[in-house]
Amino acid sequence: MTYSSGRLTFVAALAVLVVVGVVIELIRRRKLQERYALLWIATGAVMLVLALWRGALYGLARVTGVAYPPSALYMVAGLFVLVVLLHYSIVLSRLSDQNKTLAQRLAVLESRQRELSEAPRPRAVRAPRLESAARSRRG
Repeated sequence: MTYSSGRLTFVAALAVLVVVGVVIELIRRRKLQERYALLWIATGAVMLVLALWRGALYGLARVTGVAYPPSALYMVAGLFVLVVLLHYSIVLSRLSDQNKTLAQRLAVLESRQRELSEAPRPRAVRAPRLESAARSRRG
């Protein structure tokens, strides 16, 4: 069986459509944010184009020196995984820094709150009641 038989084209296109469908469903259920879904949808579109347009896939294989054109699909998928991993590493680093900053701010606020709750409170000077003052004048 060769690549030109169309079976590999069908399987690759079906796999890409399933992944894009899952991504859209995750967005709909609010389990995946749109900004992250764009990476998946863009890669799905590129993979779908390469799976359906054999000329582009053969051209990519020729330019990159890949002997078997369907292997170029795996190469593109591998590059996509690397890009996603790099993107998530950047996001995790930023979130880690924000988490550390928030923990430090919380510690400062808790310290201030503790200082305020432990500080002696000034006693309020009570004003004499008006009724008792009026009684003492009458009496």
